[in-house]
Amino acid sequence: MSAWDLYDDLIDAIPRDIVVSRAAQSPRWTRIYTESPSCGIAMTMSASSRPAQMRAEYSGVPLRAIAQLAKSWNFSEASFGMAALNSYYATPSVADEYGFALADAPWPHIFDPFRDAVAGKKVAVIGHFPFAPKELSQAGDFYMLERSLNEGDYPDSAAEYILPECDYVFITGSAFVNKTAPRLLELSRESFNVVLGPSTPLAPTLINDYGVSQVTGIVPTAPLGMFECLEEGDSLDMFNFGHRVTLGS
Repeated sequence: MSAWDLYDDLIDAIPRDIVVSRAAQSPRWTRIYTESPSCGIAMTMSASSRPAQMRAEYSGVPLRAIAQLAKSWNFSEASFGMAALNSYYATPSVADEYGFALADAPWPHIFDPFRDAVAGKKVAVIGHFPFAPKELSQAGDFYMLERSLNEGDYPDSAAEYILPECDYVFITGSAFVNKTAPRLLELSRESFNVVLGPSTPLAPTLINDYGVSQVTGIVPTAPLGMFECLEEGDSLDMFNFGHRVTLGS
């Protein structure tokens, strides 16, 4: 199995007749809007050491073609690719068809449903979630791994050593942008692993074919409002225009 298989499976589900209406990238969030209507978002990663595969004029381009950019090694461009993927998967009718249900816990308490389950367990969080340590304080051993390190974080390279020993692993959806997702899923396959956050593709194949225990993300209820609010607004503003959903154990 190739690491690209995960991306190819995600892309293959996208219909060929959906066209991008608007695309935008701010320092934190990249967005794709279609007239479905739908809005997909992904965390912006600005690294662009490699040349772009496509001119950044995405309006009028088939959504599936933009989704292919999720495989780009130009991470700024890959952010658009993941936003395009999420524009399809986060369409309310699609998420509903796939069985995603409204999540009870609001975003700042996304880890709260696991508070008791992780008691005494080894727990790793991939990505710097500032509220995770408090929500998961009952864990026996707690590790937060991050590429852009904050005080107390483990470097992301520690994943090879830490994840295989963990009982619970929480993985940020932004790992799909920088291409670490396939390996992180492989390393955490024996744990209860959750992919979560606004960059997460709401795709059942993650559970059915790639060993993920639970997928948690966001579905826009007002796609255009979400697209526009993230230009300069606080990240939490997105939850005025959408709600969290979940699928899995």
